[in-house]
Amino acid sequence: MIRFTSSQPKSETPLSEIDFQRLKSDIHEKLVESLDLSLVARIDDERMRANVENLSKEVIRDYRPKIDPSLHERLLAELQAEVFGLGPLEVLMDDPAISDILVNNAHEVYLERFGRLEKSDIVFADDAHLIRIIQRVVARVGRRIDEVSPMVDARLPDGSRINAVVPPLALNGPKLSIRRFGVEHLRLEKLLENETINQQMVDFLQAAVQGRVSFMISGGTGAGKTTMLNALSKSIPDDERIVTIEDSAELLLQHAHVVGMETRPANSEGQGAVTPRDLVRNSLRMRPDRILVGEVRGPEALDMLQAMNTGHEGSLTTIHANDAVDALHRLEMMVAMTGYELPVNVIRRYVASGIRIIVHVARLKGGVRKVMRIAEIAGTEGGEYQLNDIFRFEHQGLDADGKATGRFVATGYQPQCVDRFLESGVSIDTSIFQATT
Repeated sequence: MIRFTSSQPKSETPLSEIDFQRLKSDIHEKLVESLDLSLVARIDDERMRANVENLSKEVIRDYRPKIDPSLHERLLAELQAEVFGLGPLEVLMDDPAISDILVNNAHEVYLERFGRLEKSDIVFADDAHLIRIIQRVVARVGRRIDEVSPMVDARLPDGSRINAVVPPLALNGPKLSIRRFGVEHLRLEKLLENETINQQMVDFLQAAVQGRVSFMISGGTGAGKTTMLNALSKSIPDDERIVTIEDSAELLLQHAHVVGMETRPANSEGQGAVTPRDLVRNSLRMRPDRILVGEVRGPEALDMLQAMNTGHEGSLTTIHANDAVDALHRLEMMVAMTGYELPVNVIRRYVASGIRIIVHVARLKGGVRKVMRIAEIAGTEGGEYQLNDIFRFEHQGLDADGKATGRFVATGYQPQCVDRFLESGVSIDTSIFQATT
């Protein structure tokens, strides 16, 4: 319970969390009025924070009605977050277990922790408070958001990806989504510990990466596509040069020689955009051994396939899809977006010669992430892909906590790409392909 105190006869007035945020917002406005903004360009961040803290203490001390001293420490901390950070969301950003922060409106905030969505008790004072935080965030990355430009997709300095939508496009208040990414490299050992994958799958995928077999990781939002790509990068030989292409930098590759590039949206005049296709084409002039496209989603798919078919074997990418077959059909549609009227059977032969392995990942009931399928594209026949499962995950139900359970199985199919492993000097125990009984 939050209370005010005053010099009048004592009376306790409960203050809700929303009212506390309104109080803080009011104090913040008074604080901004008291700040000497000319100091911002002349003093360093540490001195500026100290200056804000001292002014905050003065504003809180002189505020009427008097504020209960028990709230002073919280107000001081949150006022720092209001001035320098993400306001009420700052405490969520400090929690490494939180992967997504979803603000539906000023009084409704959800978060994802360990794969499960839960409603947070965090609130904003009102829509104006939320919009102020959104505007500060996007301004830091050189963007703007207002009624003229009501949508922003950008990356924070810590690597987190943000998407914001404000009225008139956003109904019932501004929307903010923050996708957070770990600062630590997630290794295959951790995925094994989490039972996202089993040892036989790991052995095969490591050999595929070392043997320069190109493959694609498919899955839905939050399924773990980027995590899998990051983990597998450890298997790329140290003497190879990797060029990465992303819309928003998310990759944390475990490799010494990485050249990263990121797309750029058009400016307010509609000029200056740099697309993934521009970067894929440019990457071919940078002497890459492998090209990693963080997520293929448009006409750059054709240029990526051309690279895979012309000396850049072992390149990797991810794609949003519901299953492996859907991933291939989506890739065909992306190639068609280039405007070239290529017959479907030609596109399919090109896809099959460029990409040999598809790894499909999914987030199941209870937030559990699993590698659902590892399949080889053995070519085309009659105009259709010859997609053969090597490993897959079989559902067996839910446990007492409501989490999906099951087992990984080998189908008994030995992939043709094993011959490529041997040519590259990569050994593999073929017994891992024996059918699970």
